[in-house]
Amino acid sequence: MTKNARIINLPKIEDPRGNLTFIEEENHIPFKIQRVYWIYDVPGGQIRGGHAFKEQMEFIVALSGSFDVVVDDGQEKHPFSLNRSYYGLYVSKGLWRHMENFSTNAVAMVLSSTDFNEDDYIRDYQEFLNSKEL
Repeated sequence: MTKNARIINLPKIEDPRGNLTFIEEENHIPFKIQRVYWIYDVPGGQIRGGHAFKEQMEFIVALSGSFDVVVDDGQEKHPFSLNRSYYGLYVSKGLWRHMENFSTNAVAMVLSSTDFNEDDYIRDYQEFLNSKEL
């Protein structure tokens, strides 16, 4: 799963006035950015995600606070803790994922390789497992 889901460190320019980090498509992440969205104000104990994508790839960054992303390839689940804005999690297509353990005021920014397309989602876990058997 390391190749399909992995932490990627981003450039961090340190300055006494405040640090700066940036992301360049097809340089720091392995895809062209088509869409950006963010998740915030998640009530305690709630889980976000709970799906896989047929084609979409994502890069997830904790801009503020912390949360965990649990990635599942159908055989093994691996949790990734995100709590710094100078690295993020690359998640390839074909992996089930959900986000949990959001801290107060956590903000998750997600860079996506595709426009929104409901047909790209696999929202049923058994259907996801069945797709892995093909």
